Amino acid sequence: MRTGSDRITVLIIDDHPLFRTGLEKALELMGNLEITGTSDDGETGLEKVKELRPDVVLLDVNLPGMNGLQVARQLKSDYSDVAFIILTAHHDTEQVLHAMRAGASAYCGKDIKAEKLIQIIQDVADGFYVVDDKRMNHSEMTEWLGQKIEASTGPYIIDAEGHYIPLSPREMQILEHVVYGMINKEIANKLGISQQTVKNHMTSILKKLNVKDRTQAAVTALRRGWVRMDDNSHQERP
Repeated sequence: MRTGSDRITVLIIDDHPLFRTGLEKALELMGNLEITGTSDDGETGLEKVKELRPDVVLLDVNLPGMNGLQVARQLKSDYSDVAFIILTAHHDTEQVLHAMRAGASAYCGKDIKAEKLIQIIQDVADGFYVVDDKRMNHSEMTEWLGQKIEASTGPYIIDAEGHYIPLSPREMQILEHVVYGMINKEIANKLGISQQTVKNHMTSILKKLNVKDRTQAAVTALRRGWVRMDDNSHQERP
């Protein structure tokens, strides 16, 4: 059990050098916090978590390669003793639910004041959960999350690992191609499936995201950091 005098080790995973450096300097002003490492992408970040085993990880959503929610699920699966805080510029209700369902201990906007973030780091290191200035224990967080998800989406489905995921892996794959401007025929050729199958998946995607068209679906994916426009893996069209 951590005592008030124990140092809290922190790892930062964020791909913006200026923000990452500023955050590191701000946190180092607090005597009982120690920045043990930083990373600018999810894969390297996971490797550093394995090596350094920090108490708390500060995790951006919009990362190159693996996005922050994918990293979050991996952290929850492999390092359940490591608390992590989603720290992002994309603050909307549904993304908060995705993040907390993925196992985050807290969700904060990047405009948060340093003093408040330091308090949240201390809280999650002590086993609490923090969302919208509300500090909760595990039981309270579980109840809060269930109520919020059901109010937002109705009865929801969880996968075998207990993660609430709005889109299936195939739907997410199709949405990534939509973001890059591909039409159904191009997506079908790229994935080796029929155009009708793509159309069926698109209908499901629009319904799950509660949007009217492909453009809105693409905007949603970009806003939540699910897809990045600088991801080179999508640059070649079929």
